[in-house]
Amino acid sequence: MTHEFKKIIEEAVLAEQKGLKTVLASVVALDGSSYRRPGVRMLILENKIMIGAVSGGCVEKEILLQSETVFNTGVSKIITYDGRYRLGCEGILYILLEVLELSNSFIDSFFECLRNRSSFEIHSHFRKEEGELTGLGTFVSIDNNLFSLSNTDAQKKPSNLSVFKQDMSPCFKLIIIGAEHDAVQLCKYASFTGWEVTIVAGVSESKSIKNFPGANAFTSTTAEAKDTSLIDNQTAIVLMTHNFANDLRYLVALKDTNPTYIGLLGPTKRREDLLSQFMEYCPDINLEFLDGIHGPAGLNIGSETPQEIAISIMAEILAFSRKQNSVSLSSKTGRIHVK
Repeated sequence: MTHEFKKIIEEAVLAEQKGLKTVLASVVALDGSSYRRPGVRMLILENKIMIGAVSGGCVEKEILLQSETVFNTGVSKIITYDGRYRLGCEGILYILLEVLELSNSFIDSFFECLRNRSSFEIHSHFRKEEGELTGLGTFVSIDNNLFSLSNTDAQKKPSNLSVFKQDMSPCFKLIIIGAEHDAVQLCKYASFTGWEVTIVAGVSESKSIKNFPGANAFTSTTAEAKDTSLIDNQTAIVLMTHNFANDLRYLVALKDTNPTYIGLLGPTKRREDLLSQFMEYCPDINLEFLDGIHGPAGLNIGSETPQEIAISIMAEILAFSRKQNSVSLSSKTGRIHVK
């Protein structure tokens, strides 16, 4: 979710530089079920270009139409979309529309927060009732500082408004250690998903970030010199150097970090040999670190090509980091989303 919000802010800044107004649409409440849950957002530009989506495509035209009055008046409002009658399966969406007016102090604080991989909160004030109302609007809390996204005064908001609060973690990051062809494919697919991707190549590799479409960063280094200070629980790592000794050296270098996932390429025997030698170097390693190591990396979906293997690895990262059992949704009873 954080990468979607980051994209919205980036596009809003670019639109302002071009002299274009923007309207933020936020799903703040839901009765029943929907394609996306509360907290999803999209941006509408004054020239009718839309950034992002809040559904599978059915709600966006209505939001575009309803945004015209917000552009004209500058007044925030709540709209509803009842998918039960239009689609036969969804519930009622409550959507907050507001003109974005981003202050320089917010922009600076927001991007500094992202660079530091810090968390922040989004608070949207609303009421489950269609129409305009004083006090409607969204605020972002960064380091205990509250920033309005639409110049709504937090001190003057009516007491009868509800507040949708959303904790936003750092953008999910994937570190790919290795620079072969399969790393290129994993980088592409991870980038499509919105993950921040860092490629770590060996010092003798004759490659650059240009060889990895979608990568955010590229470094040529050794395991011993690799900076691990920004590896956190929103970071996944896949070791794919295709060199046993190098993988072992990187595992040792990572021993004091807390990534949510570490993936190893190769068969089970290779993993066992790798972990056996790793334990000799690091006999006091904690069990939580070992529990995050997966090898062979990926879910058993019959993958054969590098592209299919990339999908398999990403699916396992998602399932493990979100504490989900990997089952077919058709065999799951009850709700898809647990909250």
